[in-house]
Amino acid sequence: MENFKTARESRMSITQLMLPSHSNFGGKVHGGHILNLMDQIAFACASKHSRSYCVTASVNRVDFLNPIEVGELVTLKASVNYTGKTSMVVGVRVEAENITTGKKRHCNSSYFTMVAKDEDDNSVEVPGLLVQDALGVRRFARSKFRKEAAFKRDTKFDESNFKYEEHLKQLKKENIKIELK
Repeated sequence: MENFKTARESRMSITQLMLPSHSNFGGKVHGGHILNLMDQIAFACASKHSRSYCVTASVNRVDFLNPIEVGELVTLKASVNYTGKTSMVVGVRVEAENITTGKKRHCNSSYFTMVAKDEDDNSVEVPGLLVQDALGVRRFARSKFRKEAAFKRDTKFDESNFKYEEHLKQLKKENIKIELK
């Protein structure tokens, strides 16, 4: 196994025409179809980086910024932004292009945490990330921060640590009716 690889070595891009079979009841491309494509390209990118079968461990926030129309070309771009011991964060960007006007729109971006596995389903080490520019440093640092923030959030609301009394005052401002027994 190589010790370090650049993001460029495993970067991927795919483009697909959006068909009527990809649409939802509102006539737009179904978000689930886009998520499926995003997961596929994240898998391919992570597998190429690690030279291992990879599984999706988590997806960090998917915001649908712009709808995608049937008949548009959708391009998904993926690259490894962060490497841990056995996991990688793959950034995925989705753009739609109107084929008659050529106008492109950023539709969403998301971050997939992928874990490399061996044939016995054990996690295996992945090559580190060789970063060669300021953008790579920013992406790596941002992924590390997101990972740490998620851990803090998860442990703060862990069932064994959670103290509901600390949140009651804040929750009174929300659309909630609390009747504790």
